[in-house]
Amino acid sequence: MNRRNFLKASASAAGLTVIGLKAFGASAASPRASAESDSVLRELIRSNDESIPDQLAQQERRGGHRWLGGMPDRNGIFSARGTAGLVSSLACAACSPESKFFRSADFVDSLQLAMRYLLVAQHDDGTTDLPETNFHSPPDTAFCLEALFPAYLLLHASPQRDLSAVTAELAKFFIKAGDGLATGGVHTPNHRWVVCGGLASINSLFPNPKYVARIEEWLAETVDIDPDGQFTEKSTSVYSPVVDRALLTVARLLDRPDLFEAVRRNLEMTLYYVHPDGEVVTEASRRQDRYQRGSMARYYYSYRYLALRDGNGRFAAMTRQIERTARQQLGGELAALLTQPEMLRELPTDAPLPTDYAKVFSYSNLARIRRGKVSGTVLAANTTLFSFRNGAAALEALRLAGAFFGKGQFMSDVLEVRDDRFLLRQQLEGPYFQPLTKELIASGEHVRMAPNGTLAVDSRAARARSNIQKYEAVVEVTEVAGKFTLEISISGTDDVPVAIELAFRYGGKLEGVEPVAGVKDAFLLRSGLGRYVLGEEAIEFGPGYAENSYTQVRGALPKWDGLSVYLTGVTPFHTAIHIS
Repeated sequence: MNRRNFLKASASAAGLTVIGLKAFGASAASPRASAESDSVLRELIRSNDESIPDQLAQQERRGGHRWLGGMPDRNGIFSARGTAGLVSSLACAACSPESKFFRSADFVDSLQLAMRYLLVAQHDDGTTDLPETNFHSPPDTAFCLEALFPAYLLLHASPQRDLSAVTAELAKFFIKAGDGLATGGVHTPNHRWVVCGGLASINSLFPNPKYVARIEEWLAETVDIDPDGQFTEKSTSVYSPVVDRALLTVARLLDRPDLFEAVRRNLEMTLYYVHPDGEVVTEASRRQDRYQRGSMARYYYSYRYLALRDGNGRFAAMTRQIERTARQQLGGELAALLTQPEMLRELPTDAPLPTDYAKVFSYSNLARIRRGKVSGTVLAANTTLFSFRNGAAALEALRLAGAFFGKGQFMSDVLEVRDDRFLLRQQLEGPYFQPLTKELIASGEHVRMAPNGTLAVDSRAARARSNIQKYEAVVEVTEVAGKFTLEISISGTDDVPVAIELAFRYGGKLEGVEPVAGVKDAFLLRSGLGRYVLGEEAIEFGPGYAENSYTQVRGALPKWDGLSVYLTGVTPFHTAIHIS
């Protein structure tokens, strides 16, 4: 069976893909794959094939083992999500005509063992665990379904009879999971939509009014997207793309076109969060991806889907950019491309992506400025006040701290914009406290102990303050043609030590700096300009100033995990740092 005939079989065997094709206005009988998407598909099949031997070697196969058939993580802990990933990989290989494992009988035993594990790991309430942190978890069960649902479609569409027992076991898992998702709760905002996506998937196979009713219950809360186009968690590399995909699943499978709009808005906003090398800004995230290197790979499905559905040239251009810059991270998309053949149609012609702009996203306290290969990010409500990229060369964080009563780590409450200038401000007080009054002492509250042996009441709120010290730091950021100037002024109490940290990503080399004694990967820029060089790209910064070598200021955050260059001084302090 060639690939086109296989895709026809998949489309006819699974009502889902027919629904998807109708949504695109395409023919279910003959979805036309472009040469461009065919190349991507072939590469993903090949990559999946290469991963199979290692995955099979990790699968638990010792008879009598409690988690027989399961997949352990790097710590030796078994999980339903890891095992669901194995099922998906094996299903893609066994059902892809261009895979070297196509219709291989060798996978049947492994698939049956994996299903044995999943059914054992599934609790009576239909949920599974994420042993890292969540137990009896409806949302983590829904995440499992993201992998298992297309695997079911592939296995069900296959004429290979010995796979029918596996699909029967998958059906048991789905129906039981549906009970858990239809009644269970969530932890975080994105979980609502992931659960809805899981219920929509199960309902498309085994329709049940309670699934749809539960989805409507969650959707009644409305999608949590701000006027900028960002979701509540602001997690650009993890949960925003998760929400996009979940909403697309519900929209597609339940014929809810109203849900496309939130996804469009988020994808439009995200175009302005992309660094010149294809990574995504993560500094404003409220989740675990904050300050992490952020890939755009998880957005691939959503950009491709809406590029095709809407004929959107900018989304098509971003789809192609992700294919160029993050193709090695697209392995998880193979199942979707195989089960939704309409996704392989030719993308619209590219429309230009935004590469020359200055935009403020006030609901994220963030401004993005990009000029071709150069981009900068200005942040309030964040200990990183600025970051900068020249191609792949990355100044990951510019941070400021003063040794002011152990609380001088700079973080501005708001981002002010005045005449193309970005202003950040921090105001602090450092008081001393007077003796308690006789009346307060007489009450005895100041010496009452809590059961843990500490004072039950913090008496400072009742004490008069004196010797109050003040500290004000102001940062003004300006940009001209991709060159940034940060004017930093600190006033108030005199002689407060100050340290500015420019934290560069590991992998490059620094020039014009000298090591800080006793601190690994820490350097001083005493004068002139410094350079950070990565391949053919560089970042220049300075001029330097180092009045002392007190870089690890008390009360400041620990040194950044990278190559940190410091400028130091004492208040009153004023400097202008040029970065280009």
